[in-house]
Amino acid sequence: MSGHDSKYFSTTKKGEIPELKEELNSQYKDKRKDAVKKVIAAMTVGKDVSSLFTDVVNCMQTENLELKKLVYLYLINYAKSQPDLAILAVNTFVKDSQDPNPLIRALAVRTMGCIRVDKITEYLCDPLQRCLKDDDPYVRKTAAICVAKLYDINAELVEDRGFLDSLKDLISDNNPMVVANAVAALAEIQENSSGPIFEITTPTLTKLLTALNECTEWGQVFILDALSRYKASDAREAENIVERVTPRLQHANCAVVLSAVKMILQQMELITSTDVVRNLCKKMAPPLVTLLSAEPEIQYVALRNINLIVQRRPTILAHEIKVFFCKYNDPIYVKMEKLEIMIKLASDRNIDQVLLEFKEYATEVDVDFVRKAVRAIGRCAIKLERAAERCISVLLELIKIKVNYVVQEAIINACVCNLNPS
Repeated sequence: MSGHDSKYFSTTKKGEIPELKEELNSQYKDKRKDAVKKVIAAMTVGKDVSSLFTDVVNCMQTENLELKKLVYLYLINYAKSQPDLAILAVNTFVKDSQDPNPLIRALAVRTMGCIRVDKITEYLCDPLQRCLKDDDPYVRKTAAICVAKLYDINAELVEDRGFLDSLKDLISDNNPMVVANAVAALAEIQENSSGPIFEITTPTLTKLLTALNECTEWGQVFILDALSRYKASDAREAENIVERVTPRLQHANCAVVLSAVKMILQQMELITSTDVVRNLCKKMAPPLVTLLSAEPEIQYVALRNINLIVQRRPTILAHEIKVFFCKYNDPIYVKMEKLEIMIKLASDRNIDQVLLEFKEYATEVDVDFVRKAVRAIGRCAIKLERAAERCISVLLELIKIKVNYVVQEAIINACVCNLNPS
């Protein structure tokens, strides 16, 4: 709906349902369209307009794409509560799935997939099989996602009707978005299945890497996530795959960057050349650092991922510890994650900088953050034997602050450090 459609949300009058019923059955197209908009507006604000189901369904048979979309939206919302009446819409769905307009064909099959009613599911199979082989790529990519929805409703039906084979065939499609959606659908089905559904072979790998360069950013995420489950046969193949994926590290979308990092880390396990591994670590550091200049919510997701990355390969960000120093305006959840990463990246070379930071954090106002900062000093002392004395000195200085919770944590951690065998 456009901006001037706010009038449809205006306050209701007595007898609104009978009025809407009358308007929905009007002989004038514009009046019917306005009535459907009013129904959708009422549904959006939580009013029960299910009693108008039959009247709204009667408006489906129209050439107007906007009106058809609105009716389909209504059907998705109320079909579950009115399964017997939803059957009335089946003929129109089947008819629309053969419409000359690809947008209407795709809309019909998408809506049938979203209506989670068993009685409609059996009618969806034939239109879906046609749409999976449609000439238009938009229809094919929509149908691919619909297979995953159908599998969630009736897995046995999907397997019996050969939809999984059709999905696998779409991986060879000449349109990269169709390939991406087929991969996304197969990955979703694999998650809900106990047996092997989607296994990447060498020919499939080549097709996915080709599609990766041409599809949209979210398509790239689906393909990269699928590729991260592929085990290369040897170090050479792993290097070739990584070489094809490395350009994705420069992508503007954070999700693409993180998916590329995940995939590269998986393949690095097989790479034996220390020079190649060192170069890859250098290439991964700048994109990960760039993620920390995004808004706090994205920073938090990036930090959670970085936390896992530095556990496996701390060398990637060993020289970038300063970017994890907390800023005064960082939200507390970001500060907490940064603290954890700083502890993991602390080394004999940077421990003096880190201790200065932790000492500064011990004077903050947030009690939980202060306690965690003081504990972090103790953890660094245990982790770095040669820096233990310096850590204890900082803890003893904090005791002199004479703030109760700081003193408590400092004493506990100083004692733990002295008792620790290291």
